[in-house]
Amino acid sequence: MAGLATGVLGSVLLAAAWRACDVGVNGAANGLALIFHGALLAIMATAWWGVLIGYVGRWSLTAALLGGTAGAAVMAWIFVALLRAPDGYRC
Repeated sequence: MAGLATGVLGSVLLAAAWRACDVGVNGAANGLALIFHGALLAIMATAWWGVLIGYVGRWSLTAALLGGTAGAAVMAWIFVALLRAPDGYRC
């Protein structure tokens, strides 16, 4: 569930960045790309959360939750930073 939330958060942030930079024709034009990129982010975040809860959570659930949250935030940040302006378009 946390991996899915990370994917949705990353897609919403990327959509806002694309909207601010006028990337694409309209909101619907970017929909398929956002779904694809959000799904990839969700898969990576789910694996991250699974490893942390599965292994670190055995010893300390607090450390697993903090590590998962920090890792998800870093993944969403990198996701938006890399995909913010496709084709070199800068705003």
